[in-house]
Amino acid sequence: MACSNPILDDREDVPLRIGITLGDQLFINDDQLHSLKYETETFDLSRLYNQVGLPTGSPYMVNVDDFGAKGDGTDDSEAFRKAWEEVCSYSNSVLVVPEDRIYHLKPINFSGPCNSHISMKIDGTIKASVNPSDYEHSPQHWLLFQNLRNFEVKGGGTINGNGKIWWKKSCKIDKSRVATFLGCKNLKVSGLRVRNPQQVHISFQKCVNVKARNLIIIAPGNSPNTDGIHVTGTQNIQIMNSIIKTGDIGSLGKGNSEARVLDVSVNRVKFSGSTNGVRIKTWQGGSGFAKNIKFQDVLMHNVSNPIIIDQNYCDQIKPCAKQPSAVQVENVWYKNIRGTSASKVAIQLNCSKSLPCKGIVLQDVILAATQTDQNAIASCDNVYLASRGRVSPPCSESE
Repeated sequence: MACSNPILDDREDVPLRIGITLGDQLFINDDQLHSLKYETETFDLSRLYNQVGLPTGSPYMVNVDDFGAKGDGTDDSEAFRKAWEEVCSYSNSVLVVPEDRIYHLKPINFSGPCNSHISMKIDGTIKASVNPSDYEHSPQHWLLFQNLRNFEVKGGGTINGNGKIWWKKSCKIDKSRVATFLGCKNLKVSGLRVRNPQQVHISFQKCVNVKARNLIIIAPGNSPNTDGIHVTGTQNIQIMNSIIKTGDIGSLGKGNSEARVLDVSVNRVKFSGSTNGVRIKTWQGGSGFAKNIKFQDVLMHNVSNPIIIDQNYCDQIKPCAKQPSAVQVENVWYKNIRGTSASKVAIQLNCSKSLPCKGIVLQDVILAATQTDQNAIASCDNVYLASRGRVSPPCSESE
């Protein structure tokens, strides 16, 4: 056996790859290196260093193609599972989804616990199965990332939920989310394009310390309940520098449930041609609270409901029966919100008679009607508010 010159990492005085010339078969811990043929090959040593605890500045790259993924329209789920098992076993490892390939997956669980600092790099396209029977055992999740620490999903690729056939069905059907992150800590999600979900694009549930940035989330306007990002039971989350164009928005207190939302800050956002701008929507009969919420530096362009609080949400054609309980909306600050309203009512604060909105502040809010021959108005019911600076159209101080 002869070795060629080693390839050294600039940051560590250890070789990362060596060329090995063999005239016979070689075995290094049967499960590490089964055979090298009668030729000179380059072998990635980062995996071996990882196993024995030696430092290396280069991550261990795991390509799904090396585990049998075809990217030819057939089901690649098993190849992705095998690649994930490999990545999960090694620190500083990366699962690679190559560019210029389209992979079809059934519902799949990328679960931990795994070794520290692993990631998934999606440069190609991942598409969901369109066969409803594939979701019988996982009706709410397509891609489920569960119980992971110090994990990152990144890349410039696309995750396509193939949701069109589900949009034609009743919106009451509990359909699958494209990507769910459940019970993760120190999580980063960046650079991805997520489109056409069956229902929700991305869901963060019971996570801690989340950074989501540079995302493009798109579904057509006629796609019911295709919410952009759901955040449930999650602490310390940042969503930044992203484009979100979807067919619906989330709500609080559905089915007489309890909501607890606090300390939310929305800064430097542009809404263009959307149905709603900054909206808080709660169902009658719910409980809990939504408080300490700040909307600041927001630009509206031809938005139907630029500012809206609806504590009496009802999705029935007939009026819903009045219920005494509601989600308390408290301490909401609208600052420096400007632009145009596609409807006459630019500010709509429709609060509960039994539990009015309180601590609402409008500061430097200037909204005009898109149609120049029409004056925008504000409609404010059962709300205690204060106005600061210039506010147009104005609300009464309290109702």
